[in-house]
Amino acid sequence: MLQKVQNFIRENQLLSPEKGPVIVGLSGGSDSVDLLDILLKSGYQCLAAHCNFHLRTLESMRDQEFVRMLSNKLNIPFLCVDFQTNNYAKEKGISVEMAARELRYDWFEKISVEYKAQAIATGHHLDDNIETVLLNLTRGTGLKGLTGMPVRNRKIVRPLLSSSRLEIKQYIGKNQLEYVEDSSNASTDILRNKFRHVIIPLLEEINPAFRNSCKETIENLQGAYKVYQQEIAAIRGDVVQFSDASLSVDYFKLIQYEEYSTILFELLKEYGFNRDQIGQITRSLQAEPGRQFYSGTHSLLKDRNRLIVRPHVIHSDNHQSNSTVENKFNIRIFEKDITFKLSTDNQTVHLDADKVTLPLRIRKWQEADYFYPLGMKGKKKLSDFLIDLKINRFDKENIYVVLSDNQIVWVVGLRIDERVKVTNETKRILEMNLKLVISN
Repeated sequence: MLQKVQNFIRENQLLSPEKGPVIVGLSGGSDSVDLLDILLKSGYQCLAAHCNFHLRTLESMRDQEFVRMLSNKLNIPFLCVDFQTNNYAKEKGISVEMAARELRYDWFEKISVEYKAQAIATGHHLDDNIETVLLNLTRGTGLKGLTGMPVRNRKIVRPLLSSSRLEIKQYIGKNQLEYVEDSSNASTDILRNKFRHVIIPLLEEINPAFRNSCKETIENLQGAYKVYQQEIAAIRGDVVQFSDASLSVDYFKLIQYEEYSTILFELLKEYGFNRDQIGQITRSLQAEPGRQFYSGTHSLLKDRNRLIVRPHVIHSDNHQSNSTVENKFNIRIFEKDITFKLSTDNQTVHLDADKVTLPLRIRKWQEADYFYPLGMKGKKKLSDFLIDLKINRFDKENIYVVLSDNQIVWVVGLRIDERVKVTNETKRILEMNLKLVISN
């Protein structure tokens, strides 16, 4: 396995012994211990980075102590951080799994800069990748979701991605490496574990070579996706024209391509248009000009021979104030995936796009206003909410709210509404950034 991983690193140009240290995400489990051993034997300068998420009480402390002792034994730097993961998940309104992912990768990025690391290496392997693809397939996905985890994602590298869990266990045994076992890995209440312990073994009964077949399929799809992206880029150059903040699509040229609906989706998805809307737009191509369609950020006009896409502007209602308000407002809608992170900036919020009605409207708060503050049960008068936050009278004059269909979805800079928060069931995200520049 040592030679196999070394070849994989070289073929994919993941690491170089001359380029500086490698931060190894070291949980103490067999995968990360295996990775660390291989990298050290391959001549890389490694730092062990351990996250204590405090999710498994005594086990969490056991893992931390194990990694500390292993690092001392190997004479490598030991970096450790404590996270109150449950509290963070509650504050952000996200799953514990997502919270742990955000906290882990944010910290990895921070220490990689601090220690001038060439990369952050994680122990994700072939079986992890297969589970990810099956999870995506179960939830519904496009071609990209079937390509699995990338070998490299910015500074994150995955040197074990071509190696199976069985190969890792065999390497561990052959080299007599010690590791700790996460007891939660045995629970089939966790969906990923259900794939691992129940579904994949069933698939192997049908095809004993399932893992290898799946690996080859993922590699084929990764190649196909690259070709697909290149073709989309070529078509974009043929049918799209850009002008300032707007663009136009020559739909007479567009319809000359097979599967032009799919092409149109690829051209317009970054402007917030989903597949249902693309279906409506393509069905309108033979109709009279003048029809309009709206995403969270843009408006699309079907002109005589072009689809014209322009950013649309939030409606503002400032007549109640003597202040002048400049709204620097941006919204976009995108599909939620495993890389999504909730904003920590109070000027940017993320909402469940399917629970919000466009267009949005902004105005000053009113005494009669109420909403359902994130993290609280039931509705609350906004005036009482501001009192609880100890907002003084002068600051209250500059409190604004964003409304969707006359329902408050965001008290700007303070709190979103519980009813529109991002959950595990969320499929599309509405990102809203609003900076108010107020002058009297």
